[in-house]
Amino acid sequence: MSGKITIWTFDWVPPGPRGYVRDLRLRWALEEAGLAYDVATVPFDDRGPDHIARQPFGQVPFLDDNGLRLFESGACLLHIAGKTAALMPEGGQARADVLQWVVAALNSVEMVTVPWWFLRISGQTESPLTGWMEQRFDRLEAVLADRDWLTGTFSVADLLLSDILRVPGDLGALDGRDTLKDYVARNQARRAWQKAHADQLAHFAASDATR
Repeated sequence: MSGKITIWTFDWVPPGPRGYVRDLRLRWALEEAGLAYDVATVPFDDRGPDHIARQPFGQVPFLDDNGLRLFESGACLLHIAGKTAALMPEGGQARADVLQWVVAALNSVEMVTVPWWFLRISGQTESPLTGWMEQRFDRLEAVLADRDWLTGTFSVADLLLSDILRVPGDLGALDGRDTLKDYVARNQARRAWQKAHADQLAHFAASDATR
């Protein structure tokens, strides 16, 4: 591999997950940061010992950066964000605010939206998690009612939270919640998101020819 950061993702996924695989988060962050990167792949169908050695749950993404290796999208995002003030303030309360919102996005929001999504696609339209998730959305709407971004300016926390909200939003869970829908749309209007999203779709579409 080159001296660039390398994002590892699957060589192929079925159409449904395309545009949602979490290497998108890393692509987006690196586009925002203006950092060059490569994309490498591991097999989707045969997640062998080399893959497990890099990501013990057999998932993606994971990342290489000149000998430094990380897995989990949240950890990778914090590593990338630490390279640029465009995603993470250099210090003080501003940095602390971004860090706490990154953790909140993962621990207080995604930890309920993912199982809600799983139950939804499993056919349980009356999910027992809906009320819990709605409470989280109520809190987020209150925070975002008078601001465009979580901490005053766009940061890695907005990148992560808006991507977490995309899945329930695309399944109708944000209907009637204009504050959150506008927040997601504001993030998706960024040129870096649009390029990262298009690049991921193109990556998986190109692999169809090899199946």
